[in-house]
Amino acid sequence: MTVVTFPGQGSQKPGFLAPWLEDAESRRTLEHLSETGGIDLIRHGTESDADTIRDTAVAQPLIVAAGVLTWDALRARFGDRLDGVAVAGHSVGEIAAAYAAGVFDAATAIRFVATRARLMAEDAAKTTTGMSAIIGGVEADIVERLGSLDLAPANFNGAGQIVAAGEPDALAELKADPPAGARVIPLKVAGAFHTRWMADAQAALAGVEEEFPVSAPVRPIHTNRDGSVVTSGELYRRYLVEQVNRPVHWDLCMTAFLEAEYAGLVEAAPAGTLAGLAKRGMKGVPAVAVNVPADLDAAGELLRGA
Repeated sequence: MTVVTFPGQGSQKPGFLAPWLEDAESRRTLEHLSETGGIDLIRHGTESDADTIRDTAVAQPLIVAAGVLTWDALRARFGDRLDGVAVAGHSVGEIAAAYAAGVFDAATAIRFVATRARLMAEDAAKTTTGMSAIIGGVEADIVERLGSLDLAPANFNGAGQIVAAGEPDALAELKADPPAGARVIPLKVAGAFHTRWMADAQAALAGVEEEFPVSAPVRPIHTNRDGSVVTSGELYRRYLVEQVNRPVHWDLCMTAFLEAEYAGLVEAAPAGTLAGLAKRGMKGVPAVAVNVPADLDAAGELLRGA
């Protein structure tokens, strides 16, 4: 079995959707999602610069839309080969995974992510915060150091990477004096996502949760909560809401992939991050990054072999 994965915020690049829009059906899908989500996904995915698409309210819908286009292209090209796959998403990628699993339809997925993005952007604007990647070191030492600086671990990404979140002065102090054996890389994001700084966004999203109808998953879908497979659409939606101010545990997802003995990993556009983590954290398991339609052939070979 193969697992198809969907990346999170920060993976977007200027113009990354342009190759997909050469296909008329993909363009029609993006036009529909743009209208549904109230955002010009075609313009932002083809013309907008890096600063514009870094905006949370733009980045998150763009990434989910890319996941929808990738999944639709995989389904159109390979059909039955997808019957046995599992899916998972990293952070906002969990919403694209919900589409691939049949929990959300495309319109619901884009409405959900547009609401989530708006609420998280509003929370991020209340207090200046940021995020930094910590590479290497010992996890227990890192978590202890973050606590001493009033920072929070936002992402446990596995493969020796944890993402810290909090106020700029504390992040600067972490970079100046990192935990033993670790290095700190500031990330270009505009908020302390998946931490207590997103509590208001989480509460507001919970208040409208029932506005987003769900169905039972039609294939295994892993959750960032603990890597487990979720079989209830309602429970998966609840985890999506709670995820706004809870840490992302991609480390536990990769552990679950290994325990399930998945024979390969495909990462949907905009790809690279999760395939890279898999190469370090799931050694020996082949991974394919699908960034442009030409990459679908390699994904199809992996789906055939796995």
